[in-house]
Amino acid sequence: MTIILDAMGSDERPKPEIQAAVIASQAFQEDIILVGDKQVLTKNLAATQGDKARVRIVHAPEALDMEDHIADARRKKQNSMRVGMELIREGVGDAFVTAGNTGMAMYYAIKSFGTIKGVTRPCLCAVFPVRNGHAVILDIGANAECRPDFLVQFAMMGKVYAHSLLGLPNPRVGLLSNGEEEGKGNDLVRETHPLLKNTQLNFIGNVEGKEVFDGAVDVVVTDGFTGNIVLKSTEAVAKLIVDTLKEELMGSFRSKMGALLAKPAFQKLRSMLDPAETGAAPLLGINALVFVGHGRSDARALVSAIGSAKQAVDNHLLDNLRQEFTNNI
Repeated sequence: MTIILDAMGSDERPKPEIQAAVIASQAFQEDIILVGDKQVLTKNLAATQGDKARVRIVHAPEALDMEDHIADARRKKQNSMRVGMELIREGVGDAFVTAGNTGMAMYYAIKSFGTIKGVTRPCLCAVFPVRNGHAVILDIGANAECRPDFLVQFAMMGKVYAHSLLGLPNPRVGLLSNGEEEGKGNDLVRETHPLLKNTQLNFIGNVEGKEVFDGAVDVVVTDGFTGNIVLKSTEAVAKLIVDTLKEELMGSFRSKMGALLAKPAFQKLRSMLDPAETGAAPLLGINALVFVGHGRSDARALVSAIGSAKQAVDNHLLDNLRQEFTNNI
């Protein structure tokens, strides 16, 4: 297996990407290709400790910035994101990972690979920790404006992801709303509900936020605007909880002793709430495996992102998505 890593994506590029490539290549025993300015990457790779035998560099002289738009992308024809995706299209790699501009990742993914037959709009998918497991939530930011048929397709992709990556045989699908009743929600929710009800999905109806985190549903469907707010709000609350606990537990000798005894439980909580444990979100619906991480990703987050990409390859996610839509066209 070969994972293509955009070495010029993160805010601190290319150091986190180089560190992640060296660590991940050994941890997963897979080949990693770093795409970016060869001179810069060679210098930084030489200064990075670790076994680099499974890491190589492909030259891309230009890089996209977070504020870049399509006009900038067209001007920077040899940017690392475009060159990296071309390697996937040529069969050099099995999955592409970037911590770069999400909009540009969507643009180049569609341009380079197209969508799976039957998919109108790709979406970003996140795995959230919930009571007794995890829930897949999509879209989390690729499509701010959605039609009801988009959400039905998101539900189909979420079902495949939950089955392939989380091992759930018949995932429960819910539609995010402000109430459980069928008539609740905005126009999009009310129009989507009967469409989902008429599919072969295990659709359990509308779900509220509290039900999501209580583990009542495995796949949560929403538009990208709402999903992105849910994602960022959840990350902020998780950080607040961890930071507050740390401050309170370090406040006195007595609390420090209690913290020492409870350390395994706190470590588990921190790990569960840490977005770096997943690292990147898959761009589902694209006819290739593309993973997009946060611009603030450090090496640890990027190692997790590479791990997520490897898991998707190992579990034949792309083939399973194609099969799902072939069966339902």
